[in-house]
Amino acid sequence: MKNEMRKPRKNRSEYSQLLIPIIALALIVIFNLIRDPSFFSVELTKNNAGNMVLAGNLISILNGASELAILAMGMTLVTASSGGQDISVGAMAAIAGSVFIRVLRDGNITPLKILLAFLACSLVAMLFGAFNGILVAVFNIQPMIATLILYTAGRSIAYWINGGATPTIASPIITAIGGFIPGIPIPTPIFIVVIVAIIFTLIFKFTNLSLYTQAVGINKEAAKLNGINATGMKLLSFIILGLCVAIAGCISVSRLGLINHETLLIGIEMDAILAVAIGGNALSGGKFKMVGSVIGAYAIQALTTTLYAMKVSSTSIKAYKAVVIVLIVVIGSPVVKTQASNLWKKITGKTKKNAVVGGN
Repeated sequence: MKNEMRKPRKNRSEYSQLLIPIIALALIVIFNLIRDPSFFSVELTKNNAGNMVLAGNLISILNGASELAILAMGMTLVTASSGGQDISVGAMAAIAGSVFIRVLRDGNITPLKILLAFLACSLVAMLFGAFNGILVAVFNIQPMIATLILYTAGRSIAYWINGGATPTIASPIITAIGGFIPGIPIPTPIFIVVIVAIIFTLIFKFTNLSLYTQAVGINKEAAKLNGINATGMKLLSFIILGLCVAIAGCISVSRLGLINHETLLIGIEMDAILAVAIGGNALSGGKFKMVGSVIGAYAIQALTTTLYAMKVSSTSIKAYKAVVIVLIVVIGSPVVKTQASNLWKKITGKTKKNAVVGGN
């Protein structure tokens, strides 16, 4: 009987963690609907290839946030297990994208070759992820400091892979990966995000990855006493993030049809960290809700699209985003949550007393 009473509390706790990202996204949606009721309208139009595709701000948000959403998923695991963040994901994406292009440059581009190129860049990104993971898990270096190495040197490595060139690739398959599959009006990157999300959902459902990751993040020593390999879990989270980086890098390269090591996904590491924070996940590690990070990613992209629609210059957008994001993070901070909870208890307490008095 007692256990049955406890379950609803746990469910309320889980759903309350999603409150901040949902509110943040809802506020952006409401603001746009008031500012311009047609902001989220979607229309069917022809693209440059002559195919009928969906277009509009809503599609731009869903499509534009694809790389960020995938990186936010991987970043969530790293944050939960290590209590820190990987600031090298943008540079690692440049490395992965360079490897992807390097493999495709040799000979004709076929589906098998694209698969081999993806596997090659995934392996490289996972190895670099393992490098970061070893520094954090084995040598106990703070994650942000450990990943500062690749943040600084990663784009130079990407530069060397293609001999300093900025090669382009032309292939209908690559164009379809970064854009639209002929006959399907929805951008392909949106489907890729859904596939990655489903894979994570299945992994969490049929393995103990989520449980072990949270256990290590909450209390590493206690996790060890319970037979969990804390070092291995931290290392695994960085390797998984490496795979997410490879997927994001391939999407970005496929969108452009070229690799520019200096600009590919530049600055996305900060957005990925913010997506995790907005998602209601503690940046100090422990309990996490990956769906919150994904909602946070779309909230950030929605904010960016809104600012562009308001004719805010690209140089000023980061400042506006910073102000809004600071407000969201502060509202979701433990201090504000505690104060709001205490205030709610007082209000509900008074209501109960008034009800009792009225009943008497």
